[in-house]
Amino acid sequence: MRTIIYIDGFNYHYRAVKKSPFKWLDFKSLFTKILSSNHQITQIKYFTALVSGKYNASKPLKQQVYLRALQTYITEIKIYYGHFLTHEVFPPSADPADKNKSVKIIKTEEKGSDVNIAVHLLNDAWLNEYDCGLIVSNDSDLAESMKLVRKYHPTKILGLVMPGKGHPSKELMKYATFIKRIREGVLRDSQLPDPIPGTNISKPVNW
Repeated sequence: MRTIIYIDGFNYHYRAVKKSPFKWLDFKSLFTKILSSNHQITQIKYFTALVSGKYNASKPLKQQVYLRALQTYITEIKIYYGHFLTHEVFPPSADPADKNKSVKIIKTEEKGSDVNIAVHLLNDAWLNEYDCGLIVSNDSDLAESMKLVRKYHPTKILGLVMPGKGHPSKELMKYATFIKRIREGVLRDSQLPDPIPGTNISKPVNW
């Protein structure tokens, strides 16, 4: 069964590994363990955005090392970039005594990944690139693209992988053929080699 994996990079990172020691993750190894043996992983599409070093100069360096490691070691992976949008917003105060006041904050949002995943999921279905599309996210914005695949390509299988703890999105569950969860044990057993063989790419310190 030809399987393409669509990874929402930030959704996965914050839910599954941000506070863990398992950030140096080998996605092919991970999904080979999670999926049954009849899945042939033909592509892994990783959707992310380059982080800013404004508040922590080490973050972009660590991210870039990891992305290089993925692209060097996993031949099936391709990375697609969105972007960050930063702007001022004025939400109301949480203090009931100051209910008429607002506070200026800087809000940073990662933009583009959900749209990019939806477009690729649909386009790959129309091009008959997969028998199974595996969505690694809990973002309900992806529900409409899953719905359309199920409607117009009823033979396609759509898997949903829930990164981290919590409940899968009810909207995504409606259109998923099967649901899996990423657990700590499989993360521990699916780490990239350190260093990447034949390179000087090593796991960042404090990862």
